[in-house]
Amino acid sequence: MIIPPDIFGYAGMFTGVSFLVPQIWKSWRTKSVEDISWGMLALIILNCVFWFIYGLLLYSLPLMLTNGAAFLMTMAQIALKVRYRKA
Repeated sequence: MIIPPDIFGYAGMFTGVSFLVPQIWKSWRTKSVEDISWGMLALIILNCVFWFIYGLLLYSLPLMLTNGAAFLMTMAQIALKVRYRKA
């Protein structure tokens, strides 16, 4: 049986995006975002943009979906960081 390569791409998409969920959930639940680094968020956004463009150039739907989803989830984390920041 031959396994299509995209199966691994979609599996990577699931695991690559799901690692963001616990931090977003914790930030939303506790309304505490002081321990989240702006530098880390900026690097994740930049990483998502580069990988999305790479996926676009390769016509790789798994790469584009993974990094599009990770970008949106990171933007959600940024929104929580702005909303719950200490004045």
